[in-house]
Amino acid sequence: MSRLARFMGFGRHDPVPEDALGEAGCLDQDNALQPVDVEALREPIIAALRNVHDPEIPVNIYDLGLIYVIDIAPNGDVAIDMTLTAPACPVAGMMPLMVQSAVTRVDGVGQVRVELVWEPPWGQDNMSDEARLQLGLM
Repeated sequence: MSRLARFMGFGRHDPVPEDALGEAGCLDQDNALQPVDVEALREPIIAALRNVHDPEIPVNIYDLGLIYVIDIAPNGDVAIDMTLTAPACPVAGMMPLMVQSAVTRVDGVGQVRVELVWEPPWGQDNMSDEARLQLGLM
């Protein structure tokens, strides 16, 4: 496993608490994952994404318009489609890991899948007004 993968927490598993296990060593039904309020998770996920910045641009990736889709399943799993400002972006390998790490830390979120997409291509019109103002484009 690479140092980056270890740094990002991949391969680390927290043990299941003993009180969550039933007689057969399986998860007790009373402690099974409960459905989450999908819309209640959306804002904390967006807040987490606003803490991730493109190292080359002093704007968070959400306001920069790099996040295209945030799908939240009833069990708390999250699927994110994102893009980059350019396909040859030097952080292309790290940015999805940074996004996954940030969203995974949100309470109530289960597994997180981040996929890089290139359609539609990113453009300045994807940016929020705040991002345009911050970059001096307004």
